[in-house]
Amino acid sequence: MTSNDYDPANEGAETDFAKKMSYGDYLQLDALLGAQHPISDAHDEMLFIIQHQTSELWMRLAIHEISAARRAIARDEVSPAMKMLARVSRIFEQLNSAWDVLRTMTPSEYTHFRARLGQSSGFQSFQYRLIEYLLGNRNHAMLKPHAHDAEVMALLEAELATPSLYDEVLRLADRKGLKMPATVLARDVRETHHFDEGVLQAWRSVYEAPESNWTLYELAEKLVDFEDYFRRWRFNHVTTVERVIGFKRGTGGTGGVSYLKRMLEIELFPELWRVRTIL
Repeated sequence: MTSNDYDPANEGAETDFAKKMSYGDYLQLDALLGAQHPISDAHDEMLFIIQHQTSELWMRLAIHEISAARRAIARDEVSPAMKMLARVSRIFEQLNSAWDVLRTMTPSEYTHFRARLGQSSGFQSFQYRLIEYLLGNRNHAMLKPHAHDAEVMALLEAELATPSLYDEVLRLADRKGLKMPATVLARDVRETHHFDEGVLQAWRSVYEAPESNWTLYELAEKLVDFEDYFRRWRFNHVTTVERVIGFKRGTGGTGGVSYLKRMLEIELFPELWRVRTIL
């Protein structure tokens, strides 16, 4: 029998889905694959749309995993949280790879439809904003692009009122006997955590004797691993934008490359990076 003659039904494979849930039904592929609506006749606009839609799907999963990891850490369930954080790192590896596909679009190809985008921009992604808030970069000015959407604003405001992932890690460390500054533990969680010398010295004791603080040491390295991927994602964003539009302003009105380069300076877990200098 050749491959052309093979019938999987002969081995018991289900092929009649008139009254059963199919693969397409489960994944709602009609809705998913029907969500690409180019507004120009430019060939490369489909790439642009799918690149951003798939990125939003990966970000949705990242939010799911980071949120669950934070809840687990709050319950002292560190091992499951580390598994989730490892998955988030792999998610951002996927997001990083996506830039390689977008970079196949040349500047001249992008100009064929860029003007049709109006003021829409990735700068306005509420899921990206939620990820930043989850991780502790709580810039309230970034709420403004979402002010027109009450549901999104409620989601972001609720996140601002909740301790960030790093807040929960620091609280966990304190519960496990690694004394954290009271001012850090009691700070207003709506605001961004900034570098604290007391937190740095606490992490120093972990890194100087990892065998005595293995759980916290491993958790800290999971956070660093994730931020490493996150920084690469931001850097790849900068280089992709510069490669495609140079130093033009972004469609959403930002400075484009200059704005994105400023984002590279943000540290999510500052003490975990600076502790390496003092060991």
